[in-house]
Amino acid sequence: MTSLPKTQRAWRVVTQGLPKDALRLVTDLPMPTQLEPGRVLVKVEAAALNPVGYKMMRLLPNFLAKRPVTAEQDFSGVIVNRNGTKWADGDAVFGLLGEGSMAEYIAISATQLAHRPTNITPIQASGLGVCTLTAYASLFKLGQLEEGQSVLINGGSTAVGAFATQLAKSKGAKVTAVASGKNEEWCRKLGADEFIDYTKVDIALYLSKNPPATKYHVILEAVGTADPSLYAQSEKYLQPGGVFVSVGPQPHGVRELPMFGRLLFNVLFPGWMGGVSRRWTLVTVHKDGEILEKISTLITEGKVKPIVDSVFEFEDALKAYDRLMTSRATGKVVVKVISDTE
Repeated sequence: MTSLPKTQRAWRVVTQGLPKDALRLVTDLPMPTQLEPGRVLVKVEAAALNPVGYKMMRLLPNFLAKRPVTAEQDFSGVIVNRNGTKWADGDAVFGLLGEGSMAEYIAISATQLAHRPTNITPIQASGLGVCTLTAYASLFKLGQLEEGQSVLINGGSTAVGAFATQLAKSKGAKVTAVASGKNEEWCRKLGADEFIDYTKVDIALYLSKNPPATKYHVILEAVGTADPSLYAQSEKYLQPGGVFVSVGPQPHGVRELPMFGRLLFNVLFPGWMGGVSRRWTLVTVHKDGEILEKISTLITEGKVKPIVDSVFEFEDALKAYDRLMTSRATGKVVVKVISDTE
């Protein structure tokens, strides 16, 4: 095994707040020394940001988040200590942690990794973990989407939505994407068959008046909005037995809490009590290396392509968060942990 340093650089969440206040770049974080059985040591090449990262920084108090902790989940890198697992030192991998990918080295379960496809770079691979697993679980585990069925993706230009579009098309399903009109061409290039511009119409009202000839089998709400209207009217455009899958409503302030309350009412109360007679479910991400390997195969076959919005140097991670927080990123915002990473 290559000689390793005793300390490393990492971006640590040290307090509650926005990234500019919550994050600190440390240069003396101790290296993982004793690896538990089943865990490997990975030298991180690139890490990708997820919106949930900065939202949890802002919302969770320190005692609940158990800070300080190293930021983020997604990464790509190279195994430097296989620790008796199926992997080999030098294997190029990608995956996700519960937290801690914004560091030079990470210890991780061997089951949370997949081989990096040879036709993509470490930067492209770094953002595959959370978003592809979220999209896969939403469509196929929860939605049971099959060939010939249809899905509505609200948030087609989000990272989750973009991967969901590609995964649905790889299955032979029909995709309707909802996004801003400026992203229509981009969504269609990813495979969207139909497109709705939310800046021009109220989506729930539009679909209520113009339901598809065959109602959707799955609706994926990939924006994280607390607005209950799309689900509240879904009986008009979602099939009986269909499922409304949400990445999780995320109120952005006190003013949105009433909307969140209405959504809870619609979800918890049956139709005869004023609720909605369509199933609503929340997607959760399981760190599943086997599914990541399926994603890796689809990428190798050219059926799914990684999507990178922008790339920042490790020292410029706060600028990367600034980009992510604009909500205008189309694809993943990536931080290079090794400066010459491609």
